[in-house]
Formats: sequence, C-alpha cells, structure tokens
Amino acid sequence: MVVLSVPAEVTVILLDIEGTTTPIAFVKDILFPYIRENVKEYLQTHWEEEECQQDVSLLRKQAEEDAHLDGAVPIPASSGNGGDDLQQMIQAVVDNVCWQMSLDRKTTALKQLQGHMWRAAFAAGRMKAEFFEDVVPAVRKWREAGMKVYIYSSGSVEAQKLLFGHSTEGDILELVDGHFDTKIGHKVESESYRKIASSIGCSTNNILFLTDVTLEASAAEEADVHVAVVVRPGNAGLTDDEKTYYSLITSFSELYLPSSA
Repeated sequence: MVVLSVPAEVTVILLDIEGTTTPIAFVKDILFPYIRENVKEYLQTHWEEEECQQDVSLLRKQAEEDAHLDGAVPIPASSGNGGDDLQQMIQAVVDNVCWQMSLDRKTTALKQLQGHMWRAAFAAGRMKAEFFEDVVPAVRKWREAGMKVYIYSSGSVEAQKLLFGHSTEGDILELVDGHFDTKIGHKVESESYRKIASSIGCSTNNILFLTDVTLEASAAEEADVHVAVVVRPGNAGLTDDEKTYYSLITSFSELYLPSSA
C-alpha cells in the first residue's frame, strides 16, 4: 500500500465530497436524476409554502439575468388566471431547472431548490448518501489524533449536511468540524483557500486538502495548502504529468499521520 506521510505542520484536513468521499456515480446517477424526475411533483406539492415561493422567485431572477443566453428558459410572473396559469408557471420552472442542469450550472438559485428537494427526500427516507468504505474509519482516526476535519464542496452547506446526516453509515455529522461552499469563493481560485484558513483560524500550510480535481489542487497549492489528489473508481483520468506531479492516494487509509505514530 502506498503511504503518504502527512506533514507535521498539518492540523486540518479539508475534504471535497464528489469523487473524494462519495462516488461520482451517487451524485450523477442518484442525486441529480432525482431532481429532474421529481421537480414537477415537488413544486405542485409545496407551491403555496413560503420557502418554495422564495426558491421560485430566486430562479425567476436568475432567468432574467440569463435572458441573453442561448436556449435560456424564462419564468413568467403570475398573471392571476387560476389553475392553467399555475400549471404553465410550474412547467416553466421545471423547464428552467432542467435547462440549467443540462449545462451543469451551479447557480445559487438552482442549488437552493435542489437542496430543499434533497432535504425532503432524505427526511422521508427516499435516499441515503453513499461514502467510500475507507472514509468514516479514517476520519474517526484523524479526529482521535487531534485533527480538525472540514468539508469544501460546490454543493451548498445545507446539501453537505444532508449527506453527512443521512448516510449509509448513519448520521456522521459529528465527524465534521465545519462546512464551506462556493459562498466563500470558487474551488479553482486560490483566494478561496486563504479565506478558509482565515475562517478556521490557521495558516494555509496547516491544511491538507483532498480532492479528485487537479484544477482545485493547483489553486490550493498556490495558496500554500498541502494537497493530495484522490483517485477513485469513476473519477476523470489524470494525465501522466499530473500523476507525476501530485501526491496520489486511492484510499484515505493511505494517509499516515506522524502525530498518531
């Protein structure tokens, strides 16, 4: 087994989710299709609720900003014409959501509605989040060794907490010290990692970031964060140069913590 020794100055392990703690297949084949297949039913059921109306109004605002984009789907305001009008509006929201998802967009409006739909699905027991089998035992071990563990994902903090709160391993939220999403900055921008260090109250070189995406790894390195690239089944392949340049792990159990020796 390849063992990667964690530098002694590291006190924080920062984890990506998709392709790192969780199979990409779970996100692509279960989480996202669930939205496409259930968004219409969800809107019809929850339409009158304030939270749903806020979600729709945020999506409408986003649609207005997107008006210049090719294929953009507008969301009309209510004209107060009763049932037909409502069904047309719901269909417009459905079409807009599917259009955004087809482009793999990460707008706050889309993420917010998705987060609320997943919350309802997890709470009803309609799905459980999958984690690679090495993740939970490794995180427990790191914490016993005095490490702090944080999550940084493009999925909203709310969605992250749903995954950790409703996993195949049960509720594992207690294993995480805190969560970051793109509100702190995008994952391919080095400034985001400086802000995360500042928010945690440590130096960037006290952090080890685990991700499957080399663009993110490169941005983190630029901010003086330690990095290991996680190679998992279903992840995008790496170039020979990337394989040579980055420290690679295929399981969290391959990290060796000198402090726990």
